[in-house]
Amino acid sequence: MAEGGAGEPGQAHPTMQVTVVVCVAPRETREWTLDLPQGALVADALRACGAVPLPTPAQGGAAADVGLPLVGVWGRAVALDAPLQPGDRVEIYRPLKVDPKVARRERFARQGARSTGLFARQRPGGKSGY
Repeated sequence: MAEGGAGEPGQAHPTMQVTVVVCVAPRETREWTLDLPQGALVADALRACGAVPLPTPAQGGAAADVGLPLVGVWGRAVALDAPLQPGDRVEIYRPLKVDPKVARRERFARQGARSTGLFARQRPGGKSGY
């Protein structure tokens, strides 16, 4: 019975549900749940939610790609022309302000070797490194 109720109207324009998540500021995200046609691309999802201005195909490809954000699906970076599957989560990533390696080096230099790392809280009377 369930098959007959969703049969005819749904077959004319099959859709899939996709979520788009954008990190607009530190610790602040916006989320959209979209119904897109089957076979939609990542770029279609971004245009549908309007979160990021994307160039139209008439504006050209390579020259316009310079200002585009890094986009991923479920934490894996993908191109804008990657096809979407039902239930996918499209994520738009912000650029890092500080390289994590540089930040760690600076923090280590400020704190010193004795107060950082795995052995910072040594047992009283314990040997160094244990």
